[in-house]
Amino acid sequence: MTTTHASSDRRAWSLVRWVVLAVLTVAAVFPFYYMLMLSFVPIESLLLDPGRIWVAGQQLTTETYRTVLASTENEGQGFGLFLRNSAIVATACMVITLLISIPGAYAVARLPFMGRRTVSALFLSVYLFPTIVLAVPLFIAFAKVGLQSSLVGLMLVYVVQTIPVSIYMLRTYFETIPETVEEAAEIDGAGRFATMRHITLPLAMPSILSTGLYVFMIAWNEFLFALLFLAAQPERWTVSLGLAQLSNGIEVPKTVLMAGSVILTVPIIVLYSIAERALTEGLTAGADKG
Repeated sequence: MTTTHASSDRRAWSLVRWVVLAVLTVAAVFPFYYMLMLSFVPIESLLLDPGRIWVAGQQLTTETYRTVLASTENEGQGFGLFLRNSAIVATACMVITLLISIPGAYAVARLPFMGRRTVSALFLSVYLFPTIVLAVPLFIAFAKVGLQSSLVGLMLVYVVQTIPVSIYMLRTYFETIPETVEEAAEIDGAGRFATMRHITLPLAMPSILSTGLYVFMIAWNEFLFALLFLAAQPERWTVSLGLAQLSNGIEVPKTVLMAGSVILTVPIIVLYSIAERALTEGLTAGADKG
């Protein structure tokens, strides 16, 4: 009797778990689905039935995306240019941040020096200050060197913001790698840089990929500094600024706004999917070798 009762409890809890997972999945996926659907619906159809959640295939259109991506000279919203600007800034920020953060995090995790823990805590303390407090001083500093209205200046601001937390994230992962692995390489004659390149970095690749994705997402989605630095230069706007322009436009159809939102969101989803696959393959390969 006790065994039967315990089995029934397990089945009940299993059912509750799947129901909760289903509800959470629908809550997470439905807003994106609705946004995606509206981006393919003509504005006339949306006005006739704004509450529907399904559209027949013959009613779908890609005209909204043509409108969003076309240049302003061709009566579009110029998102093609905004995508290029965002890609340049986000990619450069990610690469530079990783190039600086990886050796910095390795040094904090492995090299003995006075105040090592204090330095690590100071890196993270940068995030105790609200972004708005840092915005004006950074803008004034970059204005004095002529970078206040450039993509280079914006990228450098993002690098300054992301390096501290990137070093903290990577340091934590480096510390989980056994030092005995590096010591074995040094016994075989490998130097510090060779050990780091051939042993430590491959083992830390999951953390490096996740940190790179985190930095890219920050630079891709950030709005405040982009507005502060580039508001007067429409040809240098990023996607987040372009989307704000659409949301503030009285004459812009909501279907076009939804198309712009999809364009802002999809690259991050694609990159996350790629990074997740790489993370899984890296961890599986490491398990097989072990």
